[in-house]
Order: sequence, then C-alpha cells, then structure tokens
Amino acid sequence: MKKKKIRSLIFGISGQDGSYLSHFLISKGYDVCGTTRNNSKNNLKNLVRLGILKKVKIIKCNITDFIGVKKLIKIIKPDEIYYLCGKSSVTQSFTNPVDSFKSNTLGLLNILDTVKKTNKKIKVFNAVSGQFYGNKKSSVYNEKSYIDPQSPYGVSKASSFWLTKIFREWYGIKCCSGILFNHESPLRSNEFVTKKIINSSKLIKKGKLKHLYLGNINIYRDWGWAPEYVEAMYLMLRQKDPKDLVIGSGKRYSLRRFIFEVFKLLKIPRNRLKANTKKFIRRKDIISYRSDPRLAKKILNWKAKTSFKQIIRKMICDELF
Repeated sequence: MKKKKIRSLIFGISGQDGSYLSHFLISKGYDVCGTTRNNSKNNLKNLVRLGILKKVKIIKCNITDFIGVKKLIKIIKPDEIYYLCGKSSVTQSFTNPVDSFKSNTLGLLNILDTVKKTNKKIKVFNAVSGQFYGNKKSSVYNEKSYIDPQSPYGVSKASSFWLTKIFREWYGIKCCSGILFNHESPLRSNEFVTKKIINSSKLIKKGKLKHLYLGNINIYRDWGWAPEYVEAMYLMLRQKDPKDLVIGSGKRYSLRRFIFEVFKLLKIPRNRLKANTKKFIRRKDIISYRSDPRLAKKILNWKAKTSFKQIIRKMICDELF
C-alpha cells in the first residue's frame, strides 16, 4: 500500500522563505499547498524561479478572515502549517501599525484558534524575528533573553510569539516559534537593505547610478543563508514536542562591512557610498544583535553553514542555492 504523503500548508508561500521551504518539502516528498494575498504571475515569480510553481497548489486567502481561514484548513486537511506571511518591514510598521498587527498577529491567531477547535493534531510553525529583543548592552540573544521590541513590527512579532506559547501550554497544540535572525538570498524582496545594496551596486558598476545612498551603516546584524534556515523550520516540526528556538549564525557583522565587501567584489570605489543620508535614517533602529543558536544545534543538530562572504558572493552572482 502506498504511503500517504504528508501535507503541508504554507501561509505566505510566494515570499523568500515560503518559496524555499516549498522547494525543500517537495524534495522530501511532501504534498505542498500554500496561500498568497495576490496570485498574479509577478507575485509568484519566486516559485517560478525555483521551478516549482506547477508542483504546489496555490490558494488566494485573506488571513485576517477567520471564517475563510477555518474553511481553508478544513478543505486542505494539512498535517502541518507554516505561518510565514506576516509583514516584515520595520519602517512600514511605523507608518501602518494596524497592518502589521493584522498580518503578524491576527492571522496567526485565526490559524491557532482553528486548529484548537478542529484538529489539535496539526502542527504549527510560526516565524518571528530577533528584532523583538530590542536594544540591550549584551546584544547576544537566546531563548531566555528578555523581549523588548522597539517598533510596531517587533511588538506584533512578540505578540505572535506569546500567542504560540499560550496555545502550546494551555491547549496542547503542537506549535512553536522560530526566532529567526537575518537570512538572505537572491529571492529577498527589494524592500530589504541587503537587496538594495546589491541592486544599487550593480547599477553603479554598469554606470547607471552614481552613488549608493543609505542611513546609519554602523549597525550590526547576524546574517545567514535562507535555504538553510527553512531546513531549521522543517526540523522544528519534526520534534515530538516542538519548542521555540533561536535560528541564526551566531556571528555578527556591520552593515558597513557588508557594503564594502560588495564594493570589493564588484571593484567599486568606496567614495560611491553616501551614508547617513537623512531620508534613510530609521528612528529606533536596533544598533546590534547576534543570535546564540546553541540550543538549536543541540536539539535539531542544525547550524548555519554558509559564511558571510559566501552569502554576499551568492547574492551578487544570483545563485539560488
């Protein structure tokens, strides 16, 4: 008798993480379904680039509509759910905080409440961000670190983290949050600073742009390679009792260094950078943070493998894996 395929439902299948996760799960023999707010051809371009658009089932869904979410989960009957569709822009969260809470918090609550009421066997993964730790002197964060968000985005992610914890501990749902630090790839959306640096630098190299304009470049981040991070998501839901885990490289580098590594590879003089441009300086920016992923290594036997310089080279060369 043919073994039944495990069915995964990915909320936010068309983004960087959703696309890479779909590719990974398909390689494992999973039946993959996913939702998107907009099923236009342009919005699904990541799935096209990875060659998997025809291998997944796409459903248009409004995650803030509880009845619609409940109906979808009943129809799809997933074994596991990955919630990756929240708003990821810190800057935009100051402009439109309501939107951040609707997508990052309310959407997840609709899923968790549906699972509680219909089928508690469904496992749920929630993606949160190391951004919710805020600014602290230590700037190295693990699963026990104090949460102190500095933006509406950070607050919305902290809320989703606590919701996941409550539904796990009070209702017995097998759900967990991956506390993800920065992870990059050519599939990153253009709103992220790393993608802006790569794209602008290529234009400077071609003579189509004179300078790269940025705000504060003396900030430090923990950068990883996105295809590796989706494997960590998968491994987290393989645990008998899923736990919240920090997923990161454990190393940090300045944005200044990121820029000059790009300039070095493309042979661009440093004077093409115009930093501290008032227009691009973010209020309440987190100066420095780095992950402590030792628990993920212990429980999942997972660690980030791609180096900082390799990530930059892959993004410049448009290497997907």
